[in-house]
Amino acid sequence: MSTKLGEYEQSVAGAIISIDTIWGGDVNNRSGTGRVIADSYYSGKDLPACYDGDDAAALRSSGGAGAKNPDKQTIRNYIARVNPLGFVDAMEKQARAFEPLRRDLVLGLAEALRVEFDLALERIGEGPAVPYDRCVHASMGQTAQAADTTADRARVRELLGQLGEKIPSGEHGLVEAVDAYRKRTWVGHEGIAQASARAIKELEALVDRNFAVHLPEHLRGVPRSNVTFHLIEEAWFSGSMNYIGRARKPDGTPEYEAEYEINARIEKSQAEFMHLVAHEVVPGHVTTFALIQHLFHIGQAGFESTILTMNTRHSTLFEGIANAGLLMAHGVRKLTDLPSPELQLGMLLSGLEDAAKNNASVFTYVDKMPADEIKRRLRTECLATRERADKLTDAWAQHPLMGRAYMPSYRFGTDLVLDLLDKHGPATMIPILFQARGVCDCVTIRQLVPSA
Repeated sequence: MSTKLGEYEQSVAGAIISIDTIWGGDVNNRSGTGRVIADSYYSGKDLPACYDGDDAAALRSSGGAGAKNPDKQTIRNYIARVNPLGFVDAMEKQARAFEPLRRDLVLGLAEALRVEFDLALERIGEGPAVPYDRCVHASMGQTAQAADTTADRARVRELLGQLGEKIPSGEHGLVEAVDAYRKRTWVGHEGIAQASARAIKELEALVDRNFAVHLPEHLRGVPRSNVTFHLIEEAWFSGSMNYIGRARKPDGTPEYEAEYEINARIEKSQAEFMHLVAHEVVPGHVTTFALIQHLFHIGQAGFESTILTMNTRHSTLFEGIANAGLLMAHGVRKLTDLPSPELQLGMLLSGLEDAAKNNASVFTYVDKMPADEIKRRLRTECLATRERADKLTDAWAQHPLMGRAYMPSYRFGTDLVLDLLDKHGPATMIPILFQARGVCDCVTIRQLVPSA
């Protein structure tokens, strides 16, 4: 197979990689700390020319528009040299000839890339402020609202009671009880590496029994958890799945490999950790990417599926899929169907962390709240740890892409997937969610879901 990019491939790769470079991203960096927009590049094709050049290397080294003090002149020079919007224009033009599902997905991707480009111009003083609603709409298809966590907190209180946990009285009693539960059942007591291996083994057994049976036959044998683990000190994330997908067997078949980075200071209970591994590995992100790579390998997915992206409608769907991973592994439709209070509590607390991401974004950009008030509310209303409340308010929310395009997508994508799974069941939804009926995003998926 030729490694040279065709005309359409050049436009897609050029659009994504050039805007990724502006933001300091490097799809060749195996760590999530070096990736920004482009989240994979596994087609076997050459990288586009816009990846190369001293200016591109300088932007990746400095952090581009995402840096604390962006190198504005280098960004201007790079934009003038490679013309990122020219790639986006070409991608849109060619996509209009596609069948509706693929056309709409590529056009939605182009909309998100234009927002990401305009955010970079805003960052260097070359363009107006990009409206918050425009950013969120580009990544979700609708605007964001603060999440009301009252019912979730009531359920947490109930589950803690079932587990025999004592809840102190007073305004902060529930937060104190959750903190104590996390400390007592902290995954670090077992060891993160050991806990990861155990969780994957348990999840793979569940997936074989309850999930794989709903996939088309040709997808059942695809490796779902070919992953290696790395601990990272002082990471802003809890866990980061970095899909590589470039290794090949002698016959040319992909090995579907990924690397999984875990925050060495992670503060999660055993139950939350099981949800995290289901989210990041199996049947979450690693499984999702591996199945899409296989669909591309056998000619059932387009080139755009090989450069999967952050801050887009595709990533919003993927976050929802990953957050529903524990349910699909167990073959159930809703949280209350999980077989133990511990698993229900782990998924509920993880969902509250996504509410914290959503609310940190809304509180920052819509309500203009002071940072200390946001952190207080993330602790009391979303039961976030101090570490998460601090990082979500500061490192996450203050980043233009994460704060305005990505943070609300976790909660939205999860609500979408949970609703579809509850209404239609795993037999119908698993082939759709995992792209076997066509590559889709959080908006175009509606074209595949039964109307009844």
